[in-house]
Amino acid sequence: MLSSAPEGSPLQIRALRRLLREIEAGRLTIEDGLRRLRSLPFEDLGFARVDHHRHLRQGFPEVVYGPGKTQEQIIAIAARLAKAGGPVLVTRTTRAVFDALATTLPQARFHDAARVIVVHYEQSVHGSHEK
Repeated sequence: MLSSAPEGSPLQIRALRRLLREIEAGRLTIEDGLRRLRSLPFEDLGFARVDHHRHLRQGFPEVVYGPGKTQEQIIAIAARLAKAGGPVLVTRTTRAVFDALATTLPQARFHDAARVIVVHYEQSVHGSHEK
């Protein structure tokens, strides 16, 4: 038997249940539901493919590697990850990127020594803010 993948985040599971309920209630066709499911694992932003299901397959969520990306690209990727309900981890980044990102994700935290930006599941739900 194959090893079981970790369960998704509570927010991902709720989103999937909501999608299935919309199909069941007739508010969404099966074809539209399939289209949404096809884009659910990966989201193509043109400059990056965001892997929303990495946690389900690998046991650890997507990480945004900062070098080589513009501030705008990092913000766009982080916002998409947070919107999908996952944690956000941006590595090898700067305070300037954090300051710009914090206007979009006020619940983000910057860790100077590690040069990382973090948004936890609970923070993305409750929206606390601290720099």
